Amino acid sequence: MQRILIVSSNFHYFNKCIANAFVQLGFDTRVEVYDTPIHPYTFYNKVRYKIGNKAELKASSLQRYQPRLIHLFNDYHPEYVFVVNGENVAPETLQYFRATGTKILLWLFDRLLLYPELKRNVPLADYVCCYDKEDIATLKALGKTAFFLPQAVDASYYFPINDVEKEWDIVFAGEIWSSVKRKQLLQAVVRAFPDLRIRIWGRYKPWNKGLWQCLTREHREIYTNCNTSAQQLNLDYNKARLVLNIHHEQQRDGANPKVYEIAASGAYQVCDENPYLNTLFPNNEIGFYNNENEMIDQIRWALAPENAPEIARRATLAHQRIMQSHTYTHRMKEMLQMAGILPNE
Repeated sequence: MQRILIVSSNFHYFNKCIANAFVQLGFDTRVEVYDTPIHPYTFYNKVRYKIGNKAELKASSLQRYQPRLIHLFNDYHPEYVFVVNGENVAPETLQYFRATGTKILLWLFDRLLLYPELKRNVPLADYVCCYDKEDIATLKALGKTAFFLPQAVDASYYFPINDVEKEWDIVFAGEIWSSVKRKQLLQAVVRAFPDLRIRIWGRYKPWNKGLWQCLTREHREIYTNCNTSAQQLNLDYNKARLVLNIHHEQQRDGANPKVYEIAASGAYQVCDENPYLNTLFPNNEIGFYNNENEMIDQIRWALAPENAPEIARRATLAHQRIMQSHTYTHRMKEMLQMAGILPNE
């Protein structure tokens, strides 16, 4: 059985999904996670990071971490190293892996425009994929051929639940405080639909940005101000008449994981439009919008009682499309085939 070592930052849910996919494809799999911003992110290190020189602490933490990676690599002897993002791996460590004949596969989970330091490892990878098409041109200008590999879903986490009561009219989940776009659109939804049952998962006003502001924030019954588990999200998606999706500003020609997770749960989705999503759902399987007014119109139409049968039909079609081609097992198989590790069928 071939061995693959997954090296990642603290994308804990995604690491599990990726590992599950490789296991299903017949690989012996091990996952090594770097606990950002400094490893391990214990209470003591959190205090050090808050009051100390962040840049110096990050640099020293990464330096101390590299021997651990090399020791793990030497102990496991993988044929392949699968790097998610790669900000936790020094170029010298990747060079050490390559010197043994091990193939390096790199999947960029963040945009290069936000994390330019990711470019340092790109030349050292045998195969590079990115989750937004715009980065392909950026990498080409650097002399590296990259391929578009969108995100996906693990169907063991997101799936339809039969006979569940529709407790919510609208559900949203995602990081909010770092996105002006999401804040503005969510505020517009809350204003436009004051009588609807709305649940919003995600950090809106972090405790460390002002305790009093957090405690006295408006619409505390709507904004949970915390993240939650995949299990809870799947339940809430199934309980929702509609799930709203708003991409972060960095995503312009690709899809966030919520696109696939919402569809996999069997819920109907209203989502901001981009070129990739038009090819993913070409037959109006989800409701697209390009601005605030279109978003409000799409929500109002989807929640109209007379449109319920059509909404159910579209949600079913979206679910079928995702299950047919867009699970993590599909993604990892596609990448391994493009890299010549698995044969094309």
